[in-house]
Amino acid sequence: MKINERLKKIGNLVPANSFCLDIGCDHALLDIYLVKQNKNIKAIASDIKEGPLQQALLNIKKEKLEDKIELRLGNGLDTYSPNIDTVIISGMGGRSIIGILKNNLRIAKKIDTLILSPNNYLEDVRRFCCKIGFYIADEELVKDKKFIYQIIVLKKGHKKYHKKDYFFGPILLEKKSNLFYEYYTRELKTREILMQILPKNYYLKRLQTKKEIKLLRNNLRT
Repeated sequence: MKINERLKKIGNLVPANSFCLDIGCDHALLDIYLVKQNKNIKAIASDIKEGPLQQALLNIKKEKLEDKIELRLGNGLDTYSPNIDTVIISGMGGRSIIGILKNNLRIAKKIDTLILSPNNYLEDVRRFCCKIGFYIADEELVKDKKFIYQIIVLKKGHKKYHKKDYFFGPILLEKKSNLFYEYYTRELKTREILMQILPKNYYLKRLQTKKEIKLLRNNLRT
């Protein structure tokens, strides 16, 4: 079964012997990939909508994995059960991910590993997760067609971070791969265009954008 590069990269970051909850599983392609890797991974695929779960069930049956992947209908961490140690949330807006964790904070704090791939508001996601008792254990960038996605692996614990760590990702900043320069060069260009079109009376937005442009320029120097 074909899986895109983003999901494949997420799957490769899941530790062996994990018990995973994939929130917003869509068609369960990630879960199928996970259990077929022979890393002794158990998976629960959950979604808030019945339609994706029906398609997920067809995909799971096609691969003869009914005994290895459980499907659950529910909202976010409402589908959590004891012994789950890893929660995966991918392909959602960053604020939706924060909302899922915030709405079930007691459960969120029981999880050992979060693997998140937000579509936006990455800085906010990093700040929130670190605030509730996680540290950034790993980060990856992956290019799928013309889009570049970030994947953040968080573990239970505490580390001190600075503004630029939350903005860029501390591990991405340390690695500074080719994709890092491509991704953040795009971000710089977007903000430079924004500065040209923002009305003069948008003082706070202009100030924030100006600060981000400076931060990007300073850290994109080779």
